[in-house]
Amino acid sequence: MNTVPATASVVIVGAGPAGMTAGIVLADAGVNVVLLDRLAEGANTSRAVVVHARTLEVLDDLDVTPTLLERGIVVPHFVMRDGDRALARVSFEGLPTKYPYTVMIGQESTEAILLARLEKAGAQVVRHAEVTGLAQDADGVTVDYTDADGNPNSLRADWVIGADGMHSKVREAAGIGFTGATYPESFVLADVRMTWPDPRDEVSLQLSPEGVTVFAPLPNAQPNRFRIVATVAEAPEHQDLAYVQALVDARRPGAHAKIEEIIWSSRFRVHHRVADHYRAGRILLAGDAAHVHSPAGGQGMNTGIQDAVVLGRLLAAVVAGAPQAILDDYEKTRRPVALGVVAFTDRVTRMATLRALPVRLVRNLVISNLTRIPAVRNKLAYQLSELANR
Repeated sequence: MNTVPATASVVIVGAGPAGMTAGIVLADAGVNVVLLDRLAEGANTSRAVVVHARTLEVLDDLDVTPTLLERGIVVPHFVMRDGDRALARVSFEGLPTKYPYTVMIGQESTEAILLARLEKAGAQVVRHAEVTGLAQDADGVTVDYTDADGNPNSLRADWVIGADGMHSKVREAAGIGFTGATYPESFVLADVRMTWPDPRDEVSLQLSPEGVTVFAPLPNAQPNRFRIVATVAEAPEHQDLAYVQALVDARRPGAHAKIEEIIWSSRFRVHHRVADHYRAGRILLAGDAAHVHSPAGGQGMNTGIQDAVVLGRLLAAVVAGAPQAILDDYEKTRRPVALGVVAFTDRVTRMATLRALPVRLVRNLVISNLTRIPAVRNKLAYQLSELANR
C-alpha cells in the first residue's frame, strides 16, 4: 500500500470513474487530494461501456477524450426493434456537439485511462484502504480506515467526497437517505464474441415479451466483440454459452446470431434511487453514491463523471478561498439531473418490459409513429447523449 499522508485537503473515497475524475479536477487545480479505495486494483471487467457526447465534452477539458476515442469504437446510431422490425432509428450525427456519437469502451479501459491522467496530475490512489467510519466537525473530517493487513488508521481531511458506490459507507456515515426502490427483474450482462447481422456503428435495443435486451458493439480487442444486457425474471449464478445463446435466439428470432465465446458475464439487481441530499457539512457525494438507476440508455457512469467535474471545480474554488456557500450549487444543479435520469430510464425500462400482446402492439405503434417526427427523434438523441445536462 502507498504511504498515506496524515492530512489532506480533500479525501475521495472510491477510485472508480467518478472518484478519479473528481481527483483529476482537484489535482489540476493544485489541491492536495488523496483517493482511498478498498480494492487491490481498478476494474478488470467491462461493466459500464457507453461514454456519451456530454461526457466526452467534459473529459475533453481534462485531455482524456482523445485517448477514449483512440481505444474505443465510435457508434453514432441507436435502433429500437421488436423482433426483426425496426421501430425507431435515432442518430446522434446531427447533435450540436464536437462529439455527435457515443463511444463504446469497457470500463476497465476507461478507468485505466483516468488513472494514468490522475497520476500525471500528481494525485495518488491508496488501495486496500477500506473506510470504516467518518467523524466531522466544524474544521474537517476524520476518516477511519483499515489497511491491507486489517490495521486501523485515520486520515484528517478538510473535505470528503463519497464516490464509493451504491452501498456507500460515506453516505451512510453522513446520515443521508437513499430514496427509491428495486426492479423486480434481474439483469444479465455478457461480453461475447458472436456473429451479428447489424452494423457495428449502432446499438440495438430489442423489445420482446421475455424482456428488454441491448446489443452493443465493443472495441475489437477480440474479433466480433459485443455487449449483451438482458432483463430476466431470475438470472442464474453462472451464465454459460448455451444460456446466453438461448436468450439471443428468443429475443432476436431470425437474426441467426451465433455466440462463439463468453468473454465475461455477470448478473445484478437494479435499483432506482437518489440521495436525499448531496452534501452534509463537509461531506459530499458523487456517482453511484448519489444516484443509481436502470442501465437503459447507459447513463449511470456518464452522470457520475459529470457530477465529479462540477463538484471538483466548486470544491477547488472553496479550497482556494471562495465562500463555502457555493457548494450548495452542486446539489441544486446536479440532483435534478439525477432525478431526470432516473425518471427517464425508469420509463424506458417499464415500457420495454411490457408483456401483454395488446399493450405491446399499442406501444410499438406509438413508438413507430412518434419517431417518424424529426423533432421527436432529435429530442430523444439529445436526452440520450446527456447534452440536455449542459
